Amino acid sequence: MKQDVTQRLKDEHQLILRMLALLEKNARLTEEGTFKDYQFYLDGVDFIRNYADRFHHAKEEDVLFEALVENGMPRDNSPVAAMLMEHDLGRAYVKAMEEAATRALNGEAGQEEAIVANARGYLDLLREHIAKEDDILYPLAERILPEGVRHGIVAGYQKAEQRSEAGFEKHYQSVVEKYERG
Repeated sequence: MKQDVTQRLKDEHQLILRMLALLEKNARLTEEGTFKDYQFYLDGVDFIRNYADRFHHAKEEDVLFEALVENGMPRDNSPVAAMLMEHDLGRAYVKAMEEAATRALNGEAGQEEAIVANARGYLDLLREHIAKEDDILYPLAERILPEGVRHGIVAGYQKAEQRSEAGFEKHYQSVVEKYERG
């Protein structure tokens, strides 16, 4: 039996999806005018940038996607290229959400529409993105990656994780749990 190289990434998706659910709920409440905790959006940006992007996407981009390309998947006009493009689009939504939330926290009125639009743009993009990875790209990776490269992929994930400080994952899990509790 081949060593699994995508389950860890799927597991990380579950925490990201929980943050997306919070973004969705709070964007709706912001739009209704009943949620003005703009710090939540900045905490969401921190989660996305550090957990989803630097921690999770780094493993995908620097390890799994590279292994797929090295094992025959084209870099351009391929699922890898599509996933990378979506990662970049997500970063643009996050930057715009951060800018609007910062302005709102600093007392600048009228930022709700930009916050809500960018939060929804990001969560819609990422939900579809995660579904494509979990349902299409990861199963494809499990089929095409030879056993001989799998240990190196797992070692690459571990190396990426070691670049994070102790308690990193637990910290971001507690951020999500704090907002889930309300």
